[in-house]
Amino acid sequence: MPKTYLILLLAVMTETIATTALQASQQFTRLIPSVVVVLGYGVSFWLLSLTLKTLPVGIVYALWSGLGIVLIAVIGYLVFGQKLDLPAVLGIAMILAGIVVINLFSKTAGH
Repeated sequence: MPKTYLILLLAVMTETIATTALQASQQFTRLIPSVVVVLGYGVSFWLLSLTLKTLPVGIVYALWSGLGIVLIAVIGYLVFGQKLDLPAVLGIAMILAGIVVINLFSKTAGH
């Protein structure tokens, strides 16, 4: 895996941690989760900016947001007990399919 994709994966992970903490912060009423939100998004955007040296912004953002959506949906289900109906699951499956298409077939994605 090229270095740029590892950085992008770290950006997705820090964004996912920050979004999970956003739920746990209870509208910024809990200090520790609130600090994690601010730091997590800051680190995520910094890492995201590093990937823009070699990949187009549209591809980077599609991968970052798509993977983040999928991971947050899974965390929401497992950690917070948030259920998804069939249309939501199908929509998330389409997002995953889009990520696969970009990574396997797009010449723009820097393969």
